Amino acid sequence: MTDTTTEKTPVTLLGLGTMGTALARAWLTAGHPVTVWNRTPSRAAALAAEGARVARTAAEAVSANPLIVACLLDDTSVEEVLTDTTLTDKDVVNLTTTTPAQARTRAKWAHERGARYLDGGIMAVPAMIGAPESGGYVLYSGSGPLFEQHRPTLAVPAGTRYVGEDPGHAALHDVALLSAMYGMFAGAAHAFALLRKEDIDPTTFAPLLADWLSAMAPAVHRTADQLRTGDYTKGVVSTLAMQVAGTPTFLATARDQGVSPELLTPYFTLMHRRLTEATGEEDLTGVIDLLLRSEPTA
Repeated sequence: MTDTTTEKTPVTLLGLGTMGTALARAWLTAGHPVTVWNRTPSRAAALAAEGARVARTAAEAVSANPLIVACLLDDTSVEEVLTDTTLTDKDVVNLTTTTPAQARTRAKWAHERGARYLDGGIMAVPAMIGAPESGGYVLYSGSGPLFEQHRPTLAVPAGTRYVGEDPGHAALHDVALLSAMYGMFAGAAHAFALLRKEDIDPTTFAPLLADWLSAMAPAVHRTADQLRTGDYTKGVVSTLAMQVAGTPTFLATARDQGVSPELLTPYFTLMHRRLTEATGEEDLTGVIDLLLRSEPTA
């Protein structure tokens, strides 16, 4: 009888917040040996009962396995936790939310200590971890060979998307996607506010809003193509001039409904400014150029 079982890669996980606990549980469920560490030891009790090995110190946790995953509060926490550990020949995967600049600095910091490094951005909430049907995934950037080596293990908690050798690109994609999400939430908040004083059930309006946002979402492909080609008049459906002409209606409706226009006016201001600087026949894509600063801020 042939043994067809595959040895599962051991994982060390630093940080047992809600997300870290979900990650650990997904690896344990899939049969991976998992060593965990957390500043507050009591958070490891449930995982210990499920088979995790609990390290007394971060240094002990790091020494246990070659693959080290950090899911901590911030970049400062990562440095504090790893400073007194031995990282030589370790593979560090940092899933802590950071800026692109911090990710690049942390990659250099890890390499100077003899480690290989991947940075990650988690595009999921804890409930989506370990649930492939949820659509959650993690963005990774840094060493391509390192990603390929650990792809099967990294794919256990959530899907994987590799976005390049630059260690900062996972964080950049993460923040860009979340920024778009908050823009959508802002628009939805304004929409619900307009209805708030009316005899309209928000639960009957919500499906209309969700369907409309879904219908508009593919417009990002047109925007991307216009940015790539530099032709902002390509495939235009509603011209900049037409949309600027409609902004007074939105502002008047907000005023009539007793709703602050503060979520809309910044974008409308940019639209009006773009119209004074470019042809009204283009799309809204030119607003993106107005957001770019000539010099990066500190």
